[in-house]
Amino acid sequence: MSRRGGPPEVNAGSMADIAFLLLIFFLVTTTIETDAGLDRMLPPMEPPEDNVVIKQKNIFTVNINKSGQLLVEEELTNLKDLRTKAMAFLDNGGDGSCNYCKGRRDESSSDNPTKAIISLKNDRETKYGTYITVQNELVGAYNELRNREAQRLFGRDFTDMEAEFLNPETPSSIRDDLKEKVQKIQELFPQKLSEAETSTSN
Repeated sequence: MSRRGGPPEVNAGSMADIAFLLLIFFLVTTTIETDAGLDRMLPPMEPPEDNVVIKQKNIFTVNINKSGQLLVEEELTNLKDLRTKAMAFLDNGGDGSCNYCKGRRDESSSDNPTKAIISLKNDRETKYGTYITVQNELVGAYNELRNREAQRLFGRDFTDMEAEFLNPETPSSIRDDLKEKVQKIQELFPQKLSEAETSTSN
């Protein structure tokens, strides 16, 4: 009686099919996280205005150096004080034309929230985390003032109204009502946050 030599063979004919199915399974079920970046809405296109003159007192300068130090209006400032200073600038109402402003009405500071511009400049070696934190504080200054006016006019925070308006699941009838309110608050405190050209340290 003859005996076969060697170990028994394994049928590997279906292994390629199984591997292919597993590959498809992992491709379909795996989620890849991506950086969302900065959530910014660009202003609408407007025709350029000739001979536009911006007074220096209507510009609030914020500089971040490569060490992460903050210079606000050429003065070394702690990050925790940035929002308060930005709000005081935006809410100043120096020329008396703003009847909803509650600032000091300092004639050497911004005339009106619609004329006030915040200019942010950072060094190329500024850490990304510091840059984002400064951005958040400046946007937070706008949002706090907008929330104040939204509470006064409509009895709720602007940030809540804006989030509901931007939510695609919000019914169109509610969105139409919110659109007018959101635009009204944005007109009172328009977000004019300008980023100057990045500087390079020597």
